[in-house]
Amino acid sequence: MLKLRSLLSVLLCFPILALAQQLPIPPALAAKSWLLIEMTSGQELAAQAPDERLEPASLTKLMTAYLAFSALKQGTLKLDQEVLISRKAWKTGGSRMFIQVGTEVKVEDLLKGMIVQSGNDACVALSEAIAGDEENFAQMMNREAHRLGMKGSNFRNSNGLPDPEHYTTARDLATLASALIRDFPEEYAKYCSLKEYTYNDITQPNRNRLLWIDPTVDGLKTGYTAAAGYCLVSSAKRGPRRLLSVVLGASSPSVRIQESLKLLNYGFQFYDGVQLYAKNAPVSNLKVWKGKEATVNIGFADDLVIVVPKGYGPKIKTELVSQQPLLAPVTLGQPLATLKVSVDGKPYGDYPVVALEAVPVAGIVGRVMDTVRMWFN
Repeated sequence: MLKLRSLLSVLLCFPILALAQQLPIPPALAAKSWLLIEMTSGQELAAQAPDERLEPASLTKLMTAYLAFSALKQGTLKLDQEVLISRKAWKTGGSRMFIQVGTEVKVEDLLKGMIVQSGNDACVALSEAIAGDEENFAQMMNREAHRLGMKGSNFRNSNGLPDPEHYTTARDLATLASALIRDFPEEYAKYCSLKEYTYNDITQPNRNRLLWIDPTVDGLKTGYTAAAGYCLVSSAKRGPRRLLSVVLGASSPSVRIQESLKLLNYGFQFYDGVQLYAKNAPVSNLKVWKGKEATVNIGFADDLVIVVPKGYGPKIKTELVSQQPLLAPVTLGQPLATLKVSVDGKPYGDYPVVALEAVPVAGIVGRVMDTVRMWFN
């Protein structure tokens, strides 16, 4: 399934370029690098230097959150688990939730301290609870980045404090944020939209001011260092559509908010997301030779949504192309055909269509009968 998603993500980054002459002009932003994607399809709607390696600052915490949510899901970490705060965690500089050395703090409090208050100290405490120490945790971060397909990233710590070997890209951050929303929707909804959190009698607001400005924005994370500038990964859901924007290297907190909102508004105002087929809904069926079943249903493992300029939905045409003969066995998820999509008569993209069920090989009698039938086809 992961390989199929990776293939789709590659295919879906580029087909919209086929309509280049008809596309609305994306906004120019006051930032070093940015990227806007449609979450469901993964399509890129606007970008500037999305593969340039830059310092992520506290956007690093998206990976720490992803690994913490993974540990919760696997049962190796519990929300009510008490974590003993080490001297290293307590001494960590930068933004803090103000945990005290030698005290025990619940994992849920550390999660809120990390995501809402952007606490570097909370990150270290979580990394030690998950991996024993922050160095081991950094190795976990890099393994997970590789698994998710983040090709331009390297992590050296859990919180994003400056290190010359600690870097990422706007594209990788979009990949990570998309995975966090997709794989942990309940945790995302619970923590990433919180506007403030109080710990140790200190109330700190979420630095993502878009949560106050735009009610459709429900996450994700801000970041800042002198070298990185002001950064923001944000996501908004309006109706059935969700967009995700990454803005890196703005000159001030207000600029990163302004430019992120500009990017999100552009995507919603000038593009439509069109669902061609629902997840696991049969697109067609194909003849199977020498199988226990005579046919196999084919479709998509995930909703197939494409993004087109507004008004172009009725101009979408599709053509299903498959190779015959198809011989058993057929495995669940096996690519069996290609859906060719055109918009306004111009090629838009090719999408793999997969088996929605398995078809094992027939018995000896069935195989022999189909062999004879194939001679006359």
